[in-house]
Amino acid sequence: MKIELIAVGTRAPDWVTAGFAEYQKRMPRECELTLNEVSVAKRKSNTSVAQLKEMEGAQMLDRIKPRSHVVALDVKGKGWSTEQLADKLKRWMSEAPSVSLLVGGPDGLSEGCLARADESWSLSALTFPHFLVRVILAEQLYRAVSIINNHPYHRV
Repeated sequence: MKIELIAVGTRAPDWVTAGFAEYQKRMPRECELTLNEVSVAKRKSNTSVAQLKEMEGAQMLDRIKPRSHVVALDVKGKGWSTEQLADKLKRWMSEAPSVSLLVGGPDGLSEGCLARADESWSLSALTFPHFLVRVILAEQLYRAVSIINNHPYHRV
């Protein structure tokens, strides 16, 4: 199964790129993790936040592979424990050829992205910088795979 993180933003700080890459390389072959970056919409004085989100959302929706299970990262989504994520990952591995995780930019996800999502996931009630979310997601996916494979990385 392929897990694709589709995220708004193309100029991540070096520490984000390095952190994501570290967990990306740890993922097993059967759970390949890739990053697909979408450009932040150009801000103009006559463009509303909703229009900006829709422009970014259109790019994101174009990158979702057919038959992919889509998970929107959204503050209004459901919170999952690491063990629940491992259970979901196991299910996704058996049911879907790919999973697309959608991470919006500074203004969040478009209504179109939220409507397309099969599930909405909230990492926390806290607000995180959208670049930091990439590292958190990669680490949590690796941790979930570790649980599935009985690897000692995850300790309670």
